Amino acid sequence: MKGSTFLKVAGAAGALAGGYLFSIAPRTGKRAQMEPFFTTLIAHRGFFNNVDIPENSIPAFQRAVERGFGIELDVQMTTDGRLMVFHDESVKRMCGVERALTKMSSDEARALRLGETDVQIPFFEDVLATIDGKVPLIVEMKTEGPSIEATAKTVELLKAYEGPFVMESFDPRICAWLKEHAPEIVRGQLAMDFMRHPSGLPAPLRFLLSNLMADFLSRPDFIAYNHLDVGQPSFELCRTLFHPVCVAWTIKSKEELERAKQVFDVIIFDSFDPEAE
Repeated sequence: MKGSTFLKVAGAAGALAGGYLFSIAPRTGKRAQMEPFFTTLIAHRGFFNNVDIPENSIPAFQRAVERGFGIELDVQMTTDGRLMVFHDESVKRMCGVERALTKMSSDEARALRLGETDVQIPFFEDVLATIDGKVPLIVEMKTEGPSIEATAKTVELLKAYEGPFVMESFDPRICAWLKEHAPEIVRGQLAMDFMRHPSGLPAPLRFLLSNLMADFLSRPDFIAYNHLDVGQPSFELCRTLFHPVCVAWTIKSKEELERAKQVFDVIIFDSFDPEAE
């Protein structure tokens, strides 16, 4: 290869490598604000059992607070602009009705019951009052419905909340909105190896999200990655080069917990009691 050709190829390769590293780089100046999360296990959707204590319910959050666990929860918005705490797009699994929560009014949603209990889907403001800053809180903004409007409303509520909290989403556009409109809030990019797990997303998007290549849009303060996908090249490179706070989701046994502690700074768990003998 002639010298000039080599230099062009090397220059192009360097530009690609530089662009790739630029795309996956997080923001790293908020680690101190996340210290309360480092020493507290985070209960996924509250400390629930989905028998008498449903996920994402006031009883599940009360139980987590009583045990001293942090809380991760999910926020969506109804057609009348109320923020409610619920995970799935459809309420079918938890409430037996095939409808999307974001296409229901809050009155319609409150008429439902979670599982076989008399417990209602809670309003986000009531959940905040229940937690009351007693334990660290991770607020996931769901991507269904008018998610940016829901994010803006969530931020407004959180402005008056006293206690450690962070926000996260799978959607880089939501994290980018937070970067632009609420830079003081610690934000996280949720991700996984979408190439390994079915998602219904187009292949190019799965590739970008798996490899954290939309991080340039939002510069997240932490990366919340599926703990089963440890070893994914971009996650490992990001972790090694930039040392972001890494959050593991979702740990479901003590064996997984011990393995995750070797890699992750923050642990989100469900389906077991991590303190049981």
